[in-house]
Amino acid sequence: METLAYIPSPSSGELFLGPVPLRGYAFCIIIGVFVAVWLGNRRWVARGGQPGTVADISVWAVPFGLVGGRLYHVITDYQLYFGEGRNWVDAFRIWDGGLGIWGAISLGAVGAWIGCRRRGIPLPAWADTLAPGVALAQAIGRWGNWFNQELYGRATDLPWAVRIDAEHRPADTPELATYHPTFLYESLWCVGVAVLLIWADRRFKLGHGRTFALYVATYTVGRFWIEYLRVDDAHHVLGMRLNNWTSILVFLGAVGAFVLSARMRPGREEVVEPLAQGERSGESGEAASKDAPEDSGTADADSADSEEPTRSRFGLSRNRSRKADGNADEGGAKSPGKDTGGDPAKDGDDAEAGTSAPGGSSRG
Repeated sequence: METLAYIPSPSSGELFLGPVPLRGYAFCIIIGVFVAVWLGNRRWVARGGQPGTVADISVWAVPFGLVGGRLYHVITDYQLYFGEGRNWVDAFRIWDGGLGIWGAISLGAVGAWIGCRRRGIPLPAWADTLAPGVALAQAIGRWGNWFNQELYGRATDLPWAVRIDAEHRPADTPELATYHPTFLYESLWCVGVAVLLIWADRRFKLGHGRTFALYVATYTVGRFWIEYLRVDDAHHVLGMRLNNWTSILVFLGAVGAFVLSARMRPGREEVVEPLAQGERSGESGEAASKDAPEDSGTADADSADSEEPTRSRFGLSRNRSRKADGNADEGGAKSPGKDTGGDPAKDGDDAEAGTSAPGGSSRG
């Protein structure tokens, strides 16, 4: 079968960063992780979280995800590492390829749960924020299969077929060179899933894990038909590849989780990171306290200015009252002498009367 156009495969599975060799598969995984964290951080901050929180939790989620992905691959394809003539040490050669997305998501969720618990953050909100980034990470990571010339589909002469070198071709079709580029199909599908998730999240304000559930459901739909095209060795159950059955079961679980979440917890989380909310409140309170002394000082000055005349007036009137009382008392003491013509006896009588009566009469 001759193909007029095709996608060539890399001559080597390694990239060179200067003198440093780097496996193409590992490079794609690393770039995918960085893109997922970058996009997840932007979405997390937009929802009111702190910058850097996504990266902090990813420190837990990524290692768990890598271990889970490798475990799933080794368990489901154990014959590649523990069969006759195989070397079990190869099970640790993760840079040669072999990560199962089902195990990566499952164990990665455990790591994310630990990280979220340490930060006091709800795991569903974090998963919703990261879901589009995870889909993009898968889209980039699938190109690692292109570097390794693995996980391709059936033979085809379509113009977008991928050419596989002789040493990487299936044993039953060594003469055929071009095959369906299933890595490309899944990569494009994952990009579409990421776009769908971003649109749906903005349009319907999905929350409480529903964005992540939508990611799982839509991914498994694409994975089902892509898996159907692949020709690499795999276990079959009732005539279908194991990953096809896994896709069906995971799809049903994701749809069920979406429906239950919508019924039990409608709407969307208003606060995704209580710590960030508290710091914002503290900042606003601190800003208010910084402004308060100036305002309060101005207010005190104004009140002092406005109250000072009042005090002076009241003080002046009280002084005047006291002076008048004093004059009255003096007048009361002298007047008897004048009225009596300076009679000492009458003066004494009046003095006695003045000690008892004038005070009451003057108040009256």
